[in-house]
Order: sequence, then C-alpha cells, then structure tokens
Amino acid sequence: MPKKTPTRSEQEFQNLLRRLELALDASQIGVWEHDVRTNQILWDAQMHRLYQTGETMCVVPTSMWCDAIHPEDRQRAVQEFEEAVARRGAYNSEFRIILPSGAIRHLRSRAHFYVSEEGAPSFIGAEWDVTADVILNAELKNQRQVAEARARALEESNARIEYAAEHDYLTGLPNRRLFDRRFTELHADKSNSMLAILHLGLDQFKQINDSYGHAAGDAVLRAAALRITAAVPGSSLVARVGGDEFVVLLWNFAGVEELTRIAADVQQRLRKKIRFGQELLQSGTSIGISWNTGRRTRNLFAESDLALYQAKKLGLNRIEFFTRQLQDELLGKRRLAEELKRGLERGEIVPYYQVQYDARTRAISGLEALARWLHPERGLLSPAAFLKIAEESGLSADIDETILRKALDDRRNWQDRGAAVPRIAVNISSARLFDPALLDGLRAMEVPPSEFAFELVETIFLDDPDERLLSNIDQIKQMGIDIEIDDFGSGHASLIGLAKLRPTRLKLDRQLVTDIVESEEQHRVVSSIIDIAKALNVGVIAEGVETEGHAEALTQLGCDMLQGYALGYPMPAAEIGKLISPTGRIPVKSGAGGRTLGVTIPAPGGLPDTIRQKL
Repeated sequence: MPKKTPTRSEQEFQNLLRRLELALDASQIGVWEHDVRTNQILWDAQMHRLYQTGETMCVVPTSMWCDAIHPEDRQRAVQEFEEAVARRGAYNSEFRIILPSGAIRHLRSRAHFYVSEEGAPSFIGAEWDVTADVILNAELKNQRQVAEARARALEESNARIEYAAEHDYLTGLPNRRLFDRRFTELHADKSNSMLAILHLGLDQFKQINDSYGHAAGDAVLRAAALRITAAVPGSSLVARVGGDEFVVLLWNFAGVEELTRIAADVQQRLRKKIRFGQELLQSGTSIGISWNTGRRTRNLFAESDLALYQAKKLGLNRIEFFTRQLQDELLGKRRLAEELKRGLERGEIVPYYQVQYDARTRAISGLEALARWLHPERGLLSPAAFLKIAEESGLSADIDETILRKALDDRRNWQDRGAAVPRIAVNISSARLFDPALLDGLRAMEVPPSEFAFELVETIFLDDPDERLLSNIDQIKQMGIDIEIDDFGSGHASLIGLAKLRPTRLKLDRQLVTDIVESEEQHRVVSSIIDIAKALNVGVIAEGVETEGHAEALTQLGCDMLQGYALGYPMPAAEIGKLISPTGRIPVKSGAGGRTLGVTIPAPGGLPDTIRQKL
C-alpha cells in the first residue's frame, strides 16, 4: 500500500513544530505539563538540563521538582501552584533551585490551565533560568541604594556646608551672608512696611581679649549672643557680622518706642558680668539704630553702622539713632574719599618740606616731607583735612608711596642744581609697613642709602611690636633707610618697644615742647626722655619749636635737632631748592650759637591756631 503523502497543512504543522523545538532549544526554555487529576508530570529534555538531573525520561515524579527547590522558597512555590489549580487560572512563580553540584540557580515558571478533549485538567508551562537577570537586578538595586545613600550624604553635606557658610562658627548665630539674604527678602516683601537694624558693638572687648586672652573673648561673644537673642522678639533675626559686632533685624514692630525699649533691654543684659573661670568679666554695648520710617531703603545697615560709630564716638554704653545729619556726613566722607582717590591719580598730593636744624650749630640737618593736597577747588589742604579719610578708605599707603616717589624726584632735581641735600624724612603708615609688597617696591625705587628716613606715625605698635613689623623694619634698616619715631611721649610709645625697635632717632611730641619753658615738670620729663634716648644711642628731634625760648631750652637739654615754625614753615619743593642751594641762605635773625635761622622767630606764645591748622 503506497505511503500516504502529508497534506500541505500537515507539512506546515510539522515545520512549525520543528521550528518551535529549535527555538525552545536555542532559548534554553524547558517545557512541562502537569496533569492535575493524576498528578503526573511530563518534562522535556531542556527541563532535565535546567535541573541537571542527568535523566532523559519524559515522566518524572513530583518529588524531583519539589526536592530541587530551595528550602526557603519551596513552601511559597508549592502554595502558588496550588492556588493556580484552585482557581484554574494562570500560574506565575519565581524560585531558586539547588543543583546536584550545590550551585543555586533562579528559575521563572509560567503556565496556563487547560482541559483536554478527554476532559483532563492540566497545566502546560515553561521554565527558564533567570539567574543572570536576578544578579543584574540585585546589583542594580545595590548600586541604586549606594547612589541614593551617596545622594543623601551629599545633600546632608551640602546642608552642613550651607549652614556653615551662613552661620558664625563661634556663636551659632547667622552671619553677614545670611543676614544680607534675609534683609533682601524682607525688603522686597511690600507687606513689611517697617524694617529696623540694631547695630551692636561690644564695649571694652579689646581690653578683655588683651588682658584675659582670646578664650575669654570667645566666652564673652557666646554669652553676648545668648543674651541678645533672649532680649529681642522671636520673629527677629540676630546675626554676628564680624569681630565684636552684632546686628538685630526687626520687622513690623510698633515704632521707635519699641526699638528704644529693646535696645535698652539688650544693654541691661550685656552689662551683667560674665563668669570666665575664676574671673568675672565686665562688658557692655554701644548701639546704633536705623529704621525705614516709611522709606524703602537698602542702606539701613550702613546707616546703623554710622549710628554705632557715632555712639562709640560720644562715649560707651550709648544708644544713637541714625539722622539726616549723619547721612550728610557719610556722603561728605564718601565724596571726599573719591576726590582724594582722583587727586592721587592726578598728582594733586605733593610734599611740602619743613627744615630741621642742628640744635647746636643751627645748620640745616634734615627735611621732613609732609603731605599736602593741592585741591582744585579748596586750595592747599593740610593732612588734618584728609588724613582720617585716607585711613578709613585704605589710601594711606598710596599717599605714603606718592610722597616718597616725589621726594626722590625732588632730591634728584636739587642735586642736579648743585644743592647739598640733607636727609629727608617721610611718614610711613601702619598699612604700608604691613604691605607684603613694601620691600620689593622700595628696592625697585632704589632709595639711596643714608639719605632717607621713615617716620613711624602709628607709634602704638611700639607697645607690643608684631614680628612681621619688626622683620620689615629690620630689612628697611638693611637698605640704609633710617627709622624715626614720631610723636614720642604722646602716651602711645613704650620704653620696651623703643628698646626693641632701636630707631635712629625719635621725635618729641609737640605737646611736650609747648610748655617746656614755663613748666619745670615738663622740663624734667623732656630731660629724662633725652637721657634715655642717649643711653640707647638714639638721636632726638624736637618738633613744635615755635619760639626762641623753646629752641634754647631744648638745646641746653641736649636735643640734637629742632623743627618748628620758629625755624621754618613747610614749603614747596621750589622754595626748599632755593634755601639749600649754595647761594640760597638769606640771613634773617641770629639764634643760639650765632647761626642764621630760616625765618624771624615770633614772640613768645607761639603762632595763632589758624596758621597752625593751615600749615
């Protein structure tokens, strides 16, 4: 009987089965069937490979599946299958199996319920190894957890950094940065119709630091922060803005009476003593207040700072409100500072020279270069009109450098005309002495050795000289530039500082000279200072010599040089050039020793104050 040829549909069905078998084999998916009624399980070859049974039979016992499941997953896997049977629905599970080698693999099992033509209920399912996916997901989860932990740590770190950036490390209060940000927010909020700043400066804080050390100062600052916070409304902001200064930012308060009450309460609390170890520290506070009074102003901080300055200027433990007069003064200072800066750029700051004479021979022995401002509108201005503004504006060092450069130019011009130029003394401020670029700048200027002297106008440094200061001064000396101490005896300088510094000369303060003829006590004081200077091999210059009596008394006491209006007014470079030229000495009146003085000596009593201020 001839073999029956499969129909086209049967052939296609066989091809489809073959392709399915190849696909299942390539995908390493095992196929199983579970007869629910007989509990019989059928596995294909791939199922045996997944479980590494080493068997090939189609029918397998139930135990082969159950025993291979990991003990921790077995109960769940069986329960999930039983639930699928009970509801005659889809089966979906994932579990671990333990291979005969002991290795653990993760399998995913999926099956559908069906009923055969004979009415037998069964599940046909598939299983495949998902170990790589599980490991990958676990790794991804771990990495996600690590990333989230790092993100939290970074967020916490940023929060700490932000907190540190906006808070004072010592007191824990907000700092100037946070204060400015909060003030800007409140200023922009139109509902805050009233804003005020209380600007506090602790009184006698420097004395506490100097007497008891910085630890005591820190204790005072911490106590002050707590007491200020306790005295102000909870809605206000208390900040430490630097050093011994605090500010209180208030909004929507009742008025000036409430500000005054709060400020007085703060003062009362800060006057109470602070225990530090066995010591009781006494401080206090001066307070400057500014409030907007209907004005929308961003300048409250500057205004309160100016009011605080006024409070400290008028005395300790005071409360001062900002006024329009203070505003005018502030604007005036700013304008003057700008004018001074432009004046420096335009060369309006020039030296005027005052002659110094040998006390015994009355020969010219030195010149002091004094800064003058040739103001285009106000005329010639002495340092009294601009020196304080220069210090506050940080222009003192620039003025010092300008005067030194012009003095070097004037000296060269005089020498070119054949004049015998004496030593020239120029002032040097503390700002310039601490300037790291000072020494290199002096070397670049090629200051001639033994021809110039620097006068230290900030003699307060002599009480406890800074090591950097002493080092800079020592190198200045090595350049051949003399060091002189100005205003000695005015109450700033100490003998210990003088011995440490060993200047070439010191200059007696004019207040010591004024009454030297009439006051025996003043006479003895000056005599003692000169004796001490001689013992240290330090020369002595007396300034403020306004009468012949002054000149004679100082000469008798052993003063080396004399300077003052009795001997010569400060003069521009052109006039000095005439005076020190070979033919420039014009006799006017003989003084002690029979030598010629520069000008006629006024009668006893000195010069009028108006002339003194101008010169």
